[in-house]
Order: sequence, then C-alpha cells, then structure tokens
Amino acid sequence: MRVLLKLATLFVIVVAALMWNTVVLAEGPDPNGADTFAANPNAGLNMAWTLIAGFLVFFMQAGFALLGAGLVRAKNTVNYLTKSFLDFCMTGLSFWAFGYAFMFGGSKLFSGLDIGNAFIGFSGFFLASDAYDVNTVMLWFFQMVFAATAATIVAGMVAERMKITAYLAYSFLIGAIIYPIYGHWVWGGGWLGTLPFGSGARDFAGSGVVHTIGGTVGLMGAWLVGPRIGKFKRDGTPNQIKGHNLVYIVSGTFILFFGWFGFNPGSTLAATDLRISVIAVNTFLAGATGAVVAIYLSMMRTGKADIIAACNGSLAGLVAITAPCAYVAPWAAVVIGAIAPLVQQAAQAFVERRLKIDDVVGAFGVHAGAGLWGLLAIGIFADGTYGDVAGLIKGEGGQIVAQLISMVTVLAWGLGTGFILFGILKKTMGLRAPREEELHGLDIPEHGIEAYPLPEKEPAGA
Repeated sequence: MRVLLKLATLFVIVVAALMWNTVVLAEGPDPNGADTFAANPNAGLNMAWTLIAGFLVFFMQAGFALLGAGLVRAKNTVNYLTKSFLDFCMTGLSFWAFGYAFMFGGSKLFSGLDIGNAFIGFSGFFLASDAYDVNTVMLWFFQMVFAATAATIVAGMVAERMKITAYLAYSFLIGAIIYPIYGHWVWGGGWLGTLPFGSGARDFAGSGVVHTIGGTVGLMGAWLVGPRIGKFKRDGTPNQIKGHNLVYIVSGTFILFFGWFGFNPGSTLAATDLRISVIAVNTFLAGATGAVVAIYLSMMRTGKADIIAACNGSLAGLVAITAPCAYVAPWAAVVIGAIAPLVQQAAQAFVERRLKIDDVVGAFGVHAGAGLWGLLAIGIFADGTYGDVAGLIKGEGGQIVAQLISMVTVLAWGLGTGFILFGILKKTMGLRAPREEELHGLDIPEHGIEAYPLPEKEPAGA
C-alpha cells in the first residue's frame, strides 16, 4: 500500500508540473482541428475511422472480462472482473502520464512528439504543451486501448490467487514503462523498426508489441505468484480446474473477434488507405481457420468437439495475423491461422507440463506463442504489395532476419521486465492472497460481494 501511495504522490507532483508547463509553453499545436482540416480535407474522415476503430478495441475489454470470468471458478468471479476493469483504467492513466511520451517521443508523427532517441521517447507527457493537438490526442487514444489490452492479458494468467493491490500496481507500471518502451523500438522510430534488414522489424497491429508483451510479462507473474492450490499433483502432473460459465467464454470470444476489426484495419490510421479491405478479410480468415483447426484437433484426440479449444484456436489465429495482416495475401492468412492453434497448444503444454506454471486461461499460448508466430510469418509470407515488405516467398531473406531479432528482443524484454516487476512487488507488498482466502474464494475477502449470492432466508415469523 505504501508503494501505491508513493506512486500516487509522484503522479500528482508531475501532473502539477506539467500543467504549469502547459500554461507557460503551449503554442503551435492545433487543439481545435481547424488548421489540420484546412491542410487536409480527408483529416476528418481518417480521424473518425481511427477513433471508431479505437472504440471497437475498447469494447474488446468486455470480451476479455467475459472470457476470463467464464474460465475461473464462481467464487473468484468478482475478483477477476474487478481486475479486468481496473487494469484498463489504471493503464490508461499511466499511459497518459508517462507511457505515451516514452513510446512516441522522438517519432515526430504529430505535434509535441519531437524529443527522443532510438531507445526511448521524452516528449508528449500528459498530452500537455505542444502535445495538446487533435492528431496527437487521436493517436494517444488509439494506442491507449492497445496498452490496456496488453495489461489485461495478464489478469487471466494470475487469476484466483493474486492480491488486488499487487495487480493494480502492476497495471500502472506496464502502461507507464514496459509496453511503451518496446513499442517505441518498433513503432516510435526506435532501433528495431529501423534495422538494416529488409524493411526493418515490422509488426503491423501488435502481435509482438501487444500480445507477446502481455503473454511474457504474465508468464513471469504466474510463475512468481505460484500455482493455485490443488493445480498440481504430488508427481507434478496438472489437475484440470474447470471454469464455471461456458456462455461467458463463447460470448467473450465473439466480442473479441468482432473487436479485432478495430485492432487490425484501424492500425492504418486512415480510412483513405484502401488496404483496410484486405486487412479485414485476412483477420477474419485467420480467426475462422484457427477455430476450425482447433476443433478438429480436439475431435482427433478425444472424439469430442471442444468449444473451448475452438475459442482458443480462433483467438490464436487472430493474434497470429495481427502482425502480418497488412503484408500478406488472403491465402497466406489461412495458412497462418491454421498453424496458430498448433503453436498455441504446444506452447501451453510446455508451460503447464514442463515449466509447471499455472496459467489459468491459457493466455501464454494464445498471446505469446501465437504472437511470436505472427512476427515470424511476416518474414515468410509478406508479398511486397504493401509498404515494400517482402519475405521468403518473394525471395527476400532480409525481412526474416529483422523479424527474428524482434522476436528475441520481445522475449527478453517481456520476460526480463516481468520478472523484475513482479519480483519487486513480491518483496514489497506481496503477490499472493492468504491461503484461507484462496480456498474460500477472493470475492468476499477482497471485495465484500459475490457474483452469485445465495437467496436470503426469510426471517423467522415472516
């Protein structure tokens, strides 16, 4: 709790300083949009497209909330929903205060983003001064919902045993530091995006920047907090702990699939970029193929059509196509989507059976495993028709070198910072809820309410 109070105090001090800086220095930006529209009559159309796409990604939070709530036990439903809701709010504030500047400072994409280097940005804090501009604010909103997606991936991985205070502290720091710095290297004019191989490392909508970061940081959180009571037998083999609501799981997957059409096509930042039709179709094909392959895999193994496997397979296909969606043809999207559930299931089995880490919702396989495959797929399937990005199918080997460097980097950054972050939280405020609270469920001890309260008994003599 003292750590949170110190963070809050620092936050207030910096806000006050930046507010004063805004009054003294602000001149030059376009806070009402008049100059922007005069310079480009298409600006309104492109801004509306980008914001609506951001709204769709925002709605994905409802999908994550339902999916994760369905996969945990009923006694922890309120706890999971609280984490899923508050991580969005906490990450949004920290990304506004610090993360956006670290990520896009130096990119010079819009007003107020001038200062930075190949490793980190230093301008745009609090959307103040020259960053008080319609275009700069538009990009902030679109990127904020991406940052929140990276944060909320972790909620399911550490579910049912992590204290709410530790989780909120984590959410603030991933939005302020972890997500933005790797994002700067890829999207903010940093060293990965400018590698001298191919077109530099590419990740169109975030297989690495969003999903692999969330999956790797979450893996460290799940490892350091330890498995749920009863997850592993004495010999180390895992027990299956079933979730409680299949309707939530399928509904959440539908919402996430729908929201992905904001995630991927919206990353053009322009409705006038007609590649959005190809991106949308690639997104659908990969997600649908992932679901079909996963359901047939389940029937081959067990003779049963497992809808949860199909949901995870669909999400794996969507994660995998997120990086290459703009650079590949539809046939390649089908191939990428077909391979994604194989990677997802192999990664998840490795984490659970070899590493003995309890990832409650299987997010490492879906987000990190399929995310890494998506990064690699660019170097294989990019056909050179968009952004001059060409892979092995066009006889170009440089792009796959850049992609491999990015894959190694995101693994090292996500696992390393995740270990440091959760290690510090474990040593200071502690990560794990008390054993008795975990056994009885975290809803009442941490929140004072239940998702499914029993009917109250009528008072005697009523």
